[in-house]
Amino acid sequence: MKTRTLAIIAVSIGTFIYGVNYTIAKDVMPFYVKPFAFILLRVFGATVVFWFLGLFIKSQKIDKDDYKKIAFASFFGIALNMLSFFKGLSLTTPISASVVMVISPIMVLIFTAFLLKEKIIKRQIAGIFIGLIGAILLIVYGNSSEENASNRALGNFLVFVNATSYGLYMVLVKNIIHKYNPFVFIKWLYLFGLFFVLPFSISEFNDIQWATMPTNIYLKVGFVVVFTTCITYLFNLYGLSKLKPTTVSVFIYLQPVIATTYALISGSDSLNLIKILATSIIFFGVYLVTKQVKKSTK
Repeated sequence: MKTRTLAIIAVSIGTFIYGVNYTIAKDVMPFYVKPFAFILLRVFGATVVFWFLGLFIKSQKIDKDDYKKIAFASFFGIALNMLSFFKGLSLTTPISASVVMVISPIMVLIFTAFLLKEKIIKRQIAGIFIGLIGAILLIVYGNSSEENASNRALGNFLVFVNATSYGLYMVLVKNIIHKYNPFVFIKWLYLFGLFFVLPFSISEFNDIQWATMPTNIYLKVGFVVVFTTCITYLFNLYGLSKLKPTTVSVFIYLQPVIATTYALISGSDSLNLIKILATSIIFFGVYLVTKQVKKSTK
């Protein structure tokens, strides 16, 4: 099987896990585990897993200058990304959160243009503004009286921060991951991330009532730690090592489809006109941003 095909399969699996994660994580937060405490569980669990697996991987020395780059990528890809996402998800609904996340490919294009010096054409600029209009529409007017969303506007805004942070992370790691084994890279990524999230999370972590937590909630926490954290980050890193950041970001389009289907089946969310309209606007903006330019032939 071709390397590109394997990379696409890996990113597709990661996208599916992210899609169902919206509802699974929402079932845990904020009643059983508060958002920041959940992030500490994720990052600590992943750090332990990857450093343990690193014992079976050939050791590889990290260049001194790359430690700073990995720490910088960890702040946006682990700390700010996860903290804003889980806090936002605890305040909004799974479908709204997954729709806002679709803005991430647009942010990837913007950061790619500034950091990797790739050219942006007028159609893509138009797509950026259209996509942002859709996101703002959902953030500002996506409010409802549903019990599942205590503060939808703030929640959607925090998910937007998450999408922006994750977009920057995808561009930042592109030039580093080629140099190192994925396990070597990701164990350092999570170790730095653990130090970043610890000050924000330790207080909420101490509030967790482990004795009263049902078995199914334990299983859902385990799913988020093992699959949403370890598997997806590893698969996406492999995808980024073989594909362009903009290509990997395109798979985020599938997240609202998966998240909506799973949320509707499980009864944790519902559709309304604002969600449908905002989704259509965002997808049109993303289409303009990512549409391939046909090369003319002589």
